[in-house]
Amino acid sequence: MRRLLRNTGEEPVTRYLIRISVDRYPGDPERSNAHYRAHPLTWDELDLTAMCRGETMRWQAKHDRDAFKEVWLLFDNEHGRFPLYPGESVWIEYAYTVGDDKWGSWFQRAVRLPTEQLEVQLAFPVDLDPVVWGTETSMTAEATSLRTPPDRRDDGGLRQFTWITTTPALHARYRFEWRFRARPEPDTDQGEFR
Repeated sequence: MRRLLRNTGEEPVTRYLIRISVDRYPGDPERSNAHYRAHPLTWDELDLTAMCRGETMRWQAKHDRDAFKEVWLLFDNEHGRFPLYPGESVWIEYAYTVGDDKWGSWFQRAVRLPTEQLEVQLAFPVDLDPVVWGTETSMTAEATSLRTPPDRRDDGGLRQFTWITTTPALHARYRFEWRFRARPEPDTDQGEFR
């Protein structure tokens, strides 16, 4: 994840809140809850790292649940502090790892702060023949298809999907889902229609 932060306030910013939420079986909350009770998402497997201005950022857990983590990224480390002062802008980058046994075939970004541009890039092996689609949900409307499709580009062994929007609405949620046409769908245990 890469974010450009601007301090438009009057006080230095010393931390930034991020959320990591997984759902292996969207649409089946009982199955997801049972899955994460038996196989909770752990800090060790996440291997969370964060950088700002070439400096490693410390982090502090705020919420630690089986399928949900909230974390403060701190603008400091063992070498000193580097707050974001009023009027300043800075890029922060953070990364974590979640296996597909816990993640599922979706990615969602919620707009919680005023945002000028949101860009989502997804890359998959081309030999899986991936397809991607997306929806937008707001506080006033149910999920609808994205107004524009993600751009698709094959680059070597990767198929990359990129989607950009400018000035997304506050509290909007953008959800991207995918399917691999070259790989059979996992058994969902949801029965069949007749």
